[in-house]
Amino acid sequence: MKGYSIKEIGEKSAIAKGVDLNISLKDSVNIAHHLRGKKLTHAREIIDRAIKKEIPIPYFRYLDSVSHRKGKVGPGRFPVKALKAFRDVLDNAEANAEFKNLDTGNLVIVHISAYKGRMIKNYTPKAYGRSGGLNRDLITLEVVLEEEQA
Repeated sequence: MKGYSIKEIGEKSAIAKGVDLNISLKDSVNIAHHLRGKKLTHAREIIDRAIKKEIPIPYFRYLDSVSHRKGKVGPGRFPVKALKAFRDVLDNAEANAEFKNLDTGNLVIVHISAYKGRMIKNYTPKAYGRSGGLNRDLITLEVVLEEEQA
């Protein structure tokens, strides 16, 4: 498939992509790392509970001034905006799996990635006729679900 970072996509797989999402790259990388390899039902439960701020998403990268949370989580946060974007992409991948007649109860996230997309360039006015840059990187999310053999 053109445009995906994974080379081989199996017969019993469903894919989805979110392009140019206005979310944080640092949050997205940590969420993708946490969800990789989990079953779809478990991943959706993690996302819903983190949106309600019941359990944090553990951070493994970009840890500067990230505090530890209750329990045995370590450093973590509750990135609600990024979690909602991940939930939408996972819902799209599940709908694609249903369309391909895959068993949605046995789907596993075999590939999930977040990386930089295009940049929005903007300028903010400053004193004495000057201007400063105000750039924003957009994020692309990829999800590949595969049916696990029971």
